[in-house]
Amino acid sequence: MTASRLIADLRSDTVTTPTSAMREAMAQAPVGDDVYGEDPTVNELQAEVARLTGHEAGLFMPSGTMTNQVAIALHTRRGEEVICAEGSHIYEWELGMMAAFSGVVPRFVPALLGVPAPEDVRAAVRRSVHQSPSGLISLENTHNKAGGTVIPLDVLAGIRAVATEEGLPLHLDGARVLNAAVALGVSLRDVTGLFDTVSVCLSKGLGAPVGSVLVGSAAQMRQAHRYRKMMGGGMRQAGVLAAAALVALREGPARLAEDHRRTRELAEALVNAGFDVNMAAVQTNIIYAAVPDAAAHAARWSEQGVLCNALGPDSVRFVLHHQIDDEALAGAIRVLTA
Repeated sequence: MTASRLIADLRSDTVTTPTSAMREAMAQAPVGDDVYGEDPTVNELQAEVARLTGHEAGLFMPSGTMTNQVAIALHTRRGEEVICAEGSHIYEWELGMMAAFSGVVPRFVPALLGVPAPEDVRAAVRRSVHQSPSGLISLENTHNKAGGTVIPLDVLAGIRAVATEEGLPLHLDGARVLNAAVALGVSLRDVTGLFDTVSVCLSKGLGAPVGSVLVGSAAQMRQAHRYRKMMGGGMRQAGVLAAAALVALREGPARLAEDHRRTRELAEALVNAGFDVNMAAVQTNIIYAAVPDAAAHAARWSEQGVLCNALGPDSVRFVLHHQIDDEALAGAIRVLTA
C-alpha cells in the first residue's frame, strides 16, 4: 500500500501526527536541562497534569510503560505481588519489566469487561508467610484488552476502600484515562483522585507525539526521578516534546467524544455486515472484532487503504482517533464491509 492510497489508519491512537498548533508550540518552546529540573515547559506540563488529576506533583517520561514501571518500583519490594485485572497492559505489553526491574510478579483477578470487583481484589490480597505478599493494587482505565472499557466510579471507590483497609498503595494505568472521564461525563480528577499514583498518557487519544506523566506526591516524584534516570528516561531539553503535550492536554479532551461516536458507528456497521463484535465492550475508542484468519483480513484491508492490527489468530483491533474524521470513517466502513 502506498501512502497516497491510505484511507484510514486504525491500528492505534498512537499513529497521529502533530497538529500545526503542536508544531508551532514545539518551535517556540523555552527549554532547559530537565534532568536538572530546569526545563520550564516540562515543569509547566508536570504541574498542569498534577493539578488536573488532583495530585501534588508530576514527572514527564517518554512512555506509559516507563511511568507504569516507575510507579511499580516506587510502591513495591522485591518478591511481592502486584494485584491487577486479567489482561492488564502492565503484564501483557510491558515485556516483563515488573519482574526484570522491580522483582515482582502479577496476581490476576477476574475482570468482566475489564472491571474487577472489589471483593475479588480483596480476595487476591496475600499475607501468608508461605506466599508472595501483596505490594500494590493496579487498575487500568480504560482497559485496552477488554475493548477500551471504563471502570465505574462506584467500583473505583470500592477498590480504593479495599486498598486503604489492606494498607496497600493503589496505582492507575491511565493510558486513556481522559477517554474514561469523557465517557463517564465527569472531571479527570473524579477518576484519578482516589489513586496514590496515576500514569497519564498524552500520546494516545490526546494526540501528542511523545510522552506520559506520572503523578503522585512530591516525595514520590523525587524518588521517581531516580528510577526514570535508571531506565534511561532523562531527556534533557525535553520542552520541545512537553510543548506539544501541553497543546494535546488542553485541546485533546474536547475531541474525545467525537472519537467515541465514530467508534460506535464503525462497530455498528461491522455488526450489520456480519462481524462478531461485543457491543457492550464498545465504550470509548477501541473495537475488537472476532475475525477468522485475522492476519489475512488485515493484510487485504491494508492493500485497500485501511490499516488495523490483527492481535491473534481470530481477533482484529480498530482504534479511532482525532485524525479519523467522518470522511475517513465512511471510507473505512466501505472497505471493511465490502
